[in-house]
Amino acid sequence: MKQFTHEYMKDNCGCYEQDQLMACSFMQSEPVTLQSIFESEIPLKDKYWFFCKKVATKEQNQQVAITVAEMVLPIFEKRYPDDKRPKEAIKAAKQYIAGHIPLEKLIEKRRAAAAAAAAAAAAYAAYADYAAADYAAYAAYAAAVDYAADYAAAAYAAYAAADYAAAADAIKQQLQDYLMTLL
Repeated sequence: MKQFTHEYMKDNCGCYEQDQLMACSFMQSEPVTLQSIFESEIPLKDKYWFFCKKVATKEQNQQVAITVAEMVLPIFEKRYPDDKRPKEAIKAAKQYIAGHIPLEKLIEKRRAAAAAAAAAAAAYAAYADYAAADYAAYAAYAAAVDYAADYAAAAYAAYAAADYAAAADAIKQQLQDYLMTLL
């Protein structure tokens, strides 16, 4: 289990002020563990940020991005069961990582998924559907392309999509449970 000193946490606290960080439950003992961070009161997006930026390998970040994209995809597919573009973008990300398709093909699939999301938003003004499809496509793209900053953004994007969904609490719990399996 990965452990961190208080000094490390202070140096790597992201947007938290020192007094905010010290008030967090995981800072009440040393060393700080990932388990204590994940079980703490801080927002899920902050847990993702820390995991993706400070702990995870490139391969783990790729898997997280694809997994969260797959988790929010049903939000879109429920309303648009015949539109497979976001799902195809996720599939393309997996294929790109495996070396089966070129980057250009991945970008093409990602653009198609983004177009599906935009069409859904324009037709129904359903932000949750738009967010779910767009973020699913973005997460898939970020997973495959080596943009380190995009990994955390992809996870945050999936969280944001879940935040607008009818089943937000269930999705947020599913995302946190998934991250716990990576410990």
